[in-house]
Amino acid sequence: MLSRLIDSPRRRAACAAAILLATTAIVPFASNWALPVNAATPPSTTGAQLPGSFADLVESVSPAVVSIVTTQPAPEQMAGMPELPPDSPFAPFFRDFGGPSAPKHQAPRHDATSLGSGFIIDAEGYVVTNNHVIADATEIEVVLADGTRLDATLVGRDDKVDLALLKVESDEALPYLTFGDSDKLRVGDWTIAVGNPFGLGGTVTAGIVSARGRDIHSGPYDDYLQLDASINRGNSGGPTFDVNGTVVGINTAIYSPNGGNVGIGFAIPANLAQPIIAELKEQGFVSRGWLGVQIQPVTPEIAQSLGLDKAEGALVAQVTPDSPAATAGLQVGDVVTAFDGTPIVAVRDLSRLVAAAEIDVPQTVDVWRHGAHEELQAELRTAPTQDVAEAAVETAPDRVLGLDLAALNDETRQAAGLDADAKGVLVVGVTEDADGTVQPGDVILSVDNRPVTTPAEVAERVRAASEEEHEAVLVLIARQGMQHFATLDVRRA
Repeated sequence: MLSRLIDSPRRRAACAAAILLATTAIVPFASNWALPVNAATPPSTTGAQLPGSFADLVESVSPAVVSIVTTQPAPEQMAGMPELPPDSPFAPFFRDFGGPSAPKHQAPRHDATSLGSGFIIDAEGYVVTNNHVIADATEIEVVLADGTRLDATLVGRDDKVDLALLKVESDEALPYLTFGDSDKLRVGDWTIAVGNPFGLGGTVTAGIVSARGRDIHSGPYDDYLQLDASINRGNSGGPTFDVNGTVVGINTAIYSPNGGNVGIGFAIPANLAQPIIAELKEQGFVSRGWLGVQIQPVTPEIAQSLGLDKAEGALVAQVTPDSPAATAGLQVGDVVTAFDGTPIVAVRDLSRLVAAAEIDVPQTVDVWRHGAHEELQAELRTAPTQDVAEAAVETAPDRVLGLDLAALNDETRQAAGLDADAKGVLVVGVTEDADGTVQPGDVILSVDNRPVTTPAEVAERVRAASEEEHEAVLVLIARQGMQHFATLDVRRA
């Protein structure tokens, strides 16, 4: 699996600082340069203080680092040349090469194989990797350092933090790694990355922590370690170690204008990953707290207009009716300055704290309102899509192509955080038989370009497409306020 490249338009803004570094002017080094009189003298660094070799560490941890091989179905394609107008002077030359007058031939279909990395975390055979490494995979195989190949099953995944947990069975005792305390890492500390870049197999690189708490706009819980250890395509899901040989990060993304390493890689901190992995192991999914607000950053201009000393906190732009926030008394225009005693500096601080907080337990929410501080109490509920999924178990939703569907009503709209007039069919669950196109919480607006309002209508359109021997049917999906078209494979209908 390829490491995620931060080169899409929505990620370019997050990389602006990195790009600016390349354009910074170089100041000539003067021969009479000296520290200012009042400058602090840097600590003395000798060769003895630097690690002479990582060989012993690498030898001890490498057996538990694995390669992940996935199989994904490739889309069918029609062979042939581009269509030409009938009166084109070039048409006769293309008739024998698949042109308009030549019959189309179905191109052979080949499953795609992707490579990534992962690591074993206990003797039971649980393996951690990135969600994007195994996304859409029909088969997953784990390859140990000694070449042993083991079939893997997916235990659970979390696309919001890009983590997945696999399980393998082995007659032999499996080596495994332990997590370290990523909060103790400091900028400048040594790190070692082990993985499977470019499908070459076990490869080791070393570097330092370049920054902490990076937000690369990949999701609401971004809190990445930035590393300059060489991380390339295929390193995704592999571990980053500290000098004690404990896992302090999970390699996830790179910034790269050319597809290769440029010294800017990102890893999920171990302290963020551990509780998520524990939940995936226990229940197969991650439960997150839900407050029910839409928030935005506090700019210097907003801070000044509200009488705040600093441009910090999370400005409440919308409060969901009947949500924990509404019950607690939060209002549009409030600035959340602390949650459960932890200061809110940036918007993502509140998102992460709410997601990790206990459900149905009073949490203190400090807000700035009308020039004064106020303290509120909020009891969080489970994130909407999980509320809906739990309710769906009781109401036995319809299942179509591996999708558990429910009609929209006041209860499901509220639980999913949808507008009161939202229309369509809610996806409340996805089974292993689904193709990964649709996710829990999505709303199916139309099937085959015709609006749908009940699961029965979705099933009927799918059935009709299958009876007409279509391979796929077009669906319009609403997800997080955005709409997009996708296709569902109806050959299994």
